[in-house]
Amino acid sequence: MNRGFSNLHDSLTAFKLPRQNPPPRHLLSSHGAPTDFPSPQPKHPQIATMLSGVLVFNQKGENLIFRAFRNDCRPRLADVFRIQVISNAQVRSPILTLGSTTFSHVKHENIYLVAITKSNANAALVFEFLYRLIQLGKGYFGKFDEEAVKNNFVLVYELLDEIIDFGYPQNTETDTLKMYITTEGVKSETRPENTSKITMQATGALSWRKADVKYRKNEAFVDVIEDVNLLMSATGAVLRADVTGQIIMRAYLSGTPECKFGLNDRLLLDNDGLLSLPSGNKMGTKATKAAAGSVTLEDCQFHQCVKLGKFDADRIISFVPPDGEFELMRYRATENVNLPFKVHAIVNEVGRSKVEYSIGVKANFGSKLFATNVVVKIPTPLNTAKITERCTQGKAKYEPSENNIVWKIGRFTGQSEYVLSAEAILTSMTNQRAWSRPPLSMNFSLLMFTSSGLLVRYLKVFEKSNYSSVKWVRYMTRAGSYEIR
Repeated sequence: MNRGFSNLHDSLTAFKLPRQNPPPRHLLSSHGAPTDFPSPQPKHPQIATMLSGVLVFNQKGENLIFRAFRNDCRPRLADVFRIQVISNAQVRSPILTLGSTTFSHVKHENIYLVAITKSNANAALVFEFLYRLIQLGKGYFGKFDEEAVKNNFVLVYELLDEIIDFGYPQNTETDTLKMYITTEGVKSETRPENTSKITMQATGALSWRKADVKYRKNEAFVDVIEDVNLLMSATGAVLRADVTGQIIMRAYLSGTPECKFGLNDRLLLDNDGLLSLPSGNKMGTKATKAAAGSVTLEDCQFHQCVKLGKFDADRIISFVPPDGEFELMRYRATENVNLPFKVHAIVNEVGRSKVEYSIGVKANFGSKLFATNVVVKIPTPLNTAKITERCTQGKAKYEPSENNIVWKIGRFTGQSEYVLSAEAILTSMTNQRAWSRPPLSMNFSLLMFTSSGLLVRYLKVFEKSNYSSVKWVRYMTRAGSYEIR
């Protein structure tokens, strides 16, 4: 199992170094225990994640935030980034190295977030920090954009000073930071016991969760969301098919619960033998029968709360969840992809004056399921003058600005098949080139279906007060890049 990115969360957590220079020579493992590393050899220097500064720009190139953490970060570097990246439309790479200075940037909404490094920094951890900074901004301001930065620039500087110490990333957990960095102007003295709680929260093994969370009703909601990508040839052969998925969890659980999460992973089934399906309607047993088989997951990325040692040993995802909504894991699947729709497209060019279309779409999922917001976009030539169309379901309309026939079906029942027939009248053009037909594309949303076949086998909650909890699971499949040539 590829766990490259799963270690990023642990690595960022591990870089909570004491506030001193130089930093100590030990990190925290994923279980919170100190792990000693051997002294670096001259031939293999250790790569450090040390930031010289963090900058924020708007789309016009105005410098909204400039925070230098080391003496090698000069104000003129803001002008260098504005000229070399923002003003240069040809630059597409998120990393730009000029001499000994490296600019790593992420564009979010209408702002650029830039990290400046001078040393041989780990680029993956730098970008992980920038995305953590975006999530932190969303947690504080709701929406992290130019307006939010301008209205709360003092708070942004305060957050940067707290989460970065001499260039080293520290704690970036929103819940922990909100305990002592607030958006309300309340003047009060902090009690000693509260100070103790804050210290334990910031330095403890569970920095992502408070210890005194209480709910009258303990519930956990799990959403398995998948984006299916397809590239099909004109003859109906599948050229590429894969699934990118994520598991979103909303935990409203009291105390400090430990959750165990089981999937129908193929490696898990090889050890356990037969698959045991969960019972009851609340755990989502109405998912399609395709999900009853085994699944091979690739490129898994986990939230930092997941205990990776247990996952390696018995393929069980064990964790103490943060309070509220969070992304538990991401994954990818490339084997035995269940395609929810099959599209059969026939496009005939009649001379240079007319194009005839016959598009058939069939649902491959069960008859008790239905897809919503189904949109099929059929490309037309640039010199199209008139379109006549008719369809057996939904509505079709020609969009001249997009050079597409847009076919919309509000509700597509499983095992159904609908057909669209259209005719495009073309205008004559001098020096007319042969039409290189773009691929037909499709968008949809489908509940209680997973293209990878992933199924949540169980979700168990253990807490010292031994309360009962209610668990809900929902499956959703959406169109990623779903194209037919």
